[in-house]
Amino acid sequence: MAKKIYVGNLPFSASEAEVRELFEKYGTVHEVSLISDRETGRPRGFGFVEMDDDNADKAIGALNGTDLGGRALRVNEAKERGSGGGGRDQRRDW
Repeated sequence: MAKKIYVGNLPFSASEAEVRELFEKYGTVHEVSLISDRETGRPRGFGFVEMDDDNADKAIGALNGTDLGGRALRVNEAKERGSGGGGRDQRRDW
């Protein structure tokens, strides 16, 4: 079964290939997705990596707090977004 990993505090210069290479040291990477701002297209400094459960746990333990491009990465298991999460884009019908 695959596990989704949150990767935060990425340098804005980080590429999907660079993140994939970092995580592949711990096992097969199924998917890498770096998040960009919808309006500007600029990187937002975080993304997600999908790996098999055991390998994901190894990668999380090994990479959390490590340096990439001068920034300490925040790496943990991604949490499902709940419905109605409070963000700037939340719309209200009044």
